[in-house]
Amino acid sequence: MGISEEHRAIEAVLLSAVEPITPNLLAELLEQPVERIEEICRELAAGYEAEHRGFVLVRVAGGYRYQTHPDMAPFVERFAMEGVSSRLSSAALETLAIVAYKQPVSRAQVAALRGVNVDGVVRLLVQRGFIVEVGHAPGPGQPVLYGTTPAFLEKLGLDSLEQLPPVEDLLPGPEVVEQLEEQLRPGSDV
Repeated sequence: MGISEEHRAIEAVLLSAVEPITPNLLAELLEQPVERIEEICRELAAGYEAEHRGFVLVRVAGGYRYQTHPDMAPFVERFAMEGVSSRLSSAALETLAIVAYKQPVSRAQVAALRGVNVDGVVRLLVQRGFIVEVGHAPGPGQPVLYGTTPAFLEKLGLDSLEQLPPVEDLLPGPEVVEQLEEQLRPGSDV
């Protein structure tokens, strides 16, 4: 049993693409309504999942792309990390999290939240393509404002920033905060 030319065309375009392809662009290329493109992408994704393929069709950063199946992560990581060290430091991850949740945000605002100079880390994140200048703040000096990029969404496998977990879920609960405060009070035995 074969698949339709529309299905094959979407596969071919997505396979040749470097970045996720929007449903609108696929609709334009195939001269089909966006709703039909979305339906075909759902059918393809379900078919790959049913066949237990080593890849999946996912929607990320506003478009569709192929990526390896999450179950295959250990093999892909071993392959990708062979002789390469490209992980972000904890300082870079903290800075990236601040930009993601507070954007648009200036370098000085990030530094104030982190309590350290972030110039080098911000340069690294810009260089890696995770953050970008999105404008300038009004006022003295008009500092550059930063925001995340589609590459950031891609790396996290998110379609939009709304899919980031609520920041409250990442903070310690009231009992942990109370315990920390107790330990930090003057005269504490800790």
